[in-house]
Parts: sequence; structure tokens; C-alpha cells
Amino acid sequence: MEFLVRTVNNLPPDTPPERREELRRAERARARELREAGILKRLWRVPGTTGTVGLYEAADATELHDALASLPMFPWMTITVEPLATHPQEREA
Repeated sequence: MEFLVRTVNNLPPDTPPERREELRRAERARARELREAGILKRLWRVPGTTGTVGLYEAADATELHDALASLPMFPWMTITVEPLATHPQEREA
């Protein structure tokens, strides 16, 4: 099942720069692992914001939740999930 996932990073502004960099490195590494596992299909950043939009594929919402909760930035994220269904026109292609 595919999901469109929008995230906004709400890391507190007073987070020390070294902690920010540590979290960013860990986030990139975990995203790579999710890509290799076939869960994270595509990822876009939203210019001018701390947000991203991602296309994820998981067996169900529980598997998706587990993947998102494994992200190092998860405690500071606002996340919106939209389950996706195939449009009838896509079935004709």
C-alpha cells in the first residue's frame, strides 16, 4: 500500500548545532536504510520550510508507523499521512 507522508521538522531553535548535525546525519542514514528496504520510494523537500513530502510503501498503516517512528527526528515531527488508492485511469494504462 502506498502512502503520501508530509512531515514538518519542529526541532527547537535552541538545539545546539552539534546536536542538530548529529540528528541530520542519523536521519539521512535511516532514510537510506528505509530506501534499501523498499519502504521509502521518493522524498522531496518543501522549499522555504522545514518540511518534506515522501512516497512510502508499506504492507499497512502499522508498518508505516513503525518506519516513521524509527526516524531519529520523529519526536520533533508533525506528520500527516494520506493512504493512496489507484485511480481508475491508472488501471487503463
